[in-house]
Amino acid sequence: MKKFLFPAVLSLATAISLNAAVVATVDGDAINDSDISALLSAAMPGFDASKLQPNEKKRIIDDLINRKLLLKDAKATGIEKDVDYIKAVKAAQEGIAVELYMRKLFDGIKVSDSDLRDFYNKNKSSMTQPAQAKARHILVEDEKTANDIIAQLKNLKGEALTKKFAELASQKSIDKGSAAHGGELGWFGQSQMVKPFADAAFSMANGTVSTKPVKTQFGYHVILKEDGKAAGTVSFEQAKGDIEQAVKMEKFQAAVKQKSEALRQNAKIEYK
Repeated sequence: MKKFLFPAVLSLATAISLNAAVVATVDGDAINDSDISALLSAAMPGFDASKLQPNEKKRIIDDLINRKLLLKDAKATGIEKDVDYIKAVKAAQEGIAVELYMRKLFDGIKVSDSDLRDFYNKNKSSMTQPAQAKARHILVEDEKTANDIIAQLKNLKGEALTKKFAELASQKSIDKGSAAHGGELGWFGQSQMVKPFADAAFSMANGTVSTKPVKTQFGYHVILKEDGKAAGTVSFEQAKGDIEQAVKMEKFQAAVKQKSEALRQNAKIEYK
């Protein structure tokens, strides 16, 4: 279940929450971190502006500088008196008003533990979790290198095995993303990996290394199976957060429908 979001309101909140450190000025008009966040939130909701690389941040600042200059020039041409501008501002204001109104309505909806448990019991058959595995891997280009790595890990167990595996992953794996974390892949379902890799990982015992290299289109993998979870029903506590969002959304949609119907009864509506 996906959590419900109000993009416009969240974008505004994100922009306000960042510190307002000034990153540039244009004719004395400041550009700060919140401006960067607002621009990013519109293009990539949920992206953390603090993770921008310096060159990426510089490009965004330059874009904001250009916008400031274009805005200044637009105002100098009298754009604010333009009929289309006035209509656009009115439409934007109305959109923000409705978004904030809906957010307040959503935030005001309460759900009880009884509501959540009723939803869980009614939908329990769909509250399933596929089998999962937790593993590390070392990806290399040739089978000989993979076999050499397996030989180095052969007599190790437990913490010693994990430590050595992580060390070799950082040194030899061509999958640089996972290599930086000791080959760690985290938890994954069988359908999330290419079939030869998934078949091998899910057939292994916890705490063991693949006895032979696993060949895929990416190269040769050495796998360390760290843990596994059998398929089963998700518990109420595990699902509670998502259930709360789903129940709240159901109540919210019902409240919006009820409010709309009541407002329509007291309004003069003519179709033309």
